[in-house]
Amino acid sequence: MAVENPSLEEIGAILKKSKRIAVVGLSEKPDRTSYMVSEVMQKAGYDIIPVNPSVDEVLGVKAVASLKDIEGHIDIVNVFRRSEQLFDVAKEFDEIDADVFWAQQGLVNEEAYEFLKEKGYTVIMDLCIKVAHALTK
Repeated sequence: MAVENPSLEEIGAILKKSKRIAVVGLSEKPDRTSYMVSEVMQKAGYDIIPVNPSVDEVLGVKAVASLKDIEGHIDIVNVFRRSEQLFDVAKEFDEIDADVFWAQQGLVNEEAYEFLKEKGYTVIMDLCIKVAHALTK
């Protein structure tokens, strides 16, 4: 099964109703893509939750070690990890209260995609959330 993302219209609807974004692999380094993308999304009004066991805080928000450490509902889990690590993140995603699994541009893992789609989740892969937000405002 090939990865098939929702339409741009559907993605726009997801972004408009979403408030909390957990960012797996969010770096504390301002020159990293994960930081730049998350900073833009934070400035656009989203609550950003850094998920990175190696940092204490990013963008003024206390980081958590894993998705399981987040209290409450998460609208989008935005993943900045290598493609081969997406399946492990997908399994953890399945154990929490979250709606959308979003792997950043350049990241695709068909095993993770099929695992989550079979469970009824919305899955987006190989698409930058910042670009999608700009295109659907």
